[in-house]
Order: sequence, then structure tokens, then C-alpha cells
Amino acid sequence: MKTLLIVHASQSGRTYMMAEGARRGAAQFADEVEVRFLPALAATIADLLACDGLLLATPENFGYMAGAMKDFLDRTYYPAQGKVEGLPYGVLISAGNDGTGALTAIERIARGYPLKAVVEPLICRGDLTAAALLASEEMGLTLAGGLSCGIF
Repeated sequence: MKTLLIVHASQSGRTYMMAEGARRGAAQFADEVEVRFLPALAATIADLLACDGLLLATPENFGYMAGAMKDFLDRTYYPAQGKVEGLPYGVLISAGNDGTGALTAIERIARGYPLKAVVEPLICRGDLTAAALLASEEMGLTLAGGLSCGIF
């Protein structure tokens, strides 16, 4: 059984809804992939080391990722060195602006672990739409399906 870790941070609820969509998509592989769904402040290095794939879901705050997401990455960065190289990951961002600041920061940090991006990042700008929720669900489905099939 593979494990997909979805780490999320949300204040308004929009990012949570995107992360929940990803969890619904991943649940289609429930017989092969366990989904761990944790708030960023609750996720630990043990959770990261135990997963086979990672999905980070964050709002854009002041052109950056949420502080809770940065905290998760800060707490796990050094303990994960040499232990998660090539771990497949994806990113969901709920943005009031363009989301690129948050994405750039996450990608820079991910290169340091180093993690491997296996899906295109999803940035929902402005109001959360049905299309964004569907795309979130598809991202979860893709990550879980890839883990299940051994593609990543």
C-alpha cells in the first residue's frame, strides 16, 4: 500500500476545499493508496518520511505561501535531507493575486529537499470555481493513480 500525504493550510476555506477535492480524487484508488490528510501545523517529519507522494495545498498570502505551510517545510527540511530525494509532489494554490510568488517559493524549497514535481501546479485565482474543484480532484486522482501504478 502506497501513501499520499496531503498537507494543507487554509483560513478562508478555499484552499481546504481544493485539498478536499484532491482527497476525493485520490480516494478512487483507496484499495492501493492510503491518503493522509493533515493540516500543515499538524504534519510532522514522520508523516513526510512515511509517504510515497506529497501534495501541498496553500493559499497565497501577501504573495507567498501560508505561514503554516512554510512552518511545515521549515520543520521537515533538515531532518528529511537524504531521505526524500525524488519524492513525487504536486502543488495546489488558492490565490487572491496571481499565485506565482507562492509557487516560486515552494518550488525553490522543493528543489532543496530535493522533491520531484510530477504534476503541473494548479493555481486558482479569485473565486473558487467548479472547474478548479474538478482540476483539484483530477490532481489527487493523478497522484494516487501514479503511485498505484508505480509510475512515480
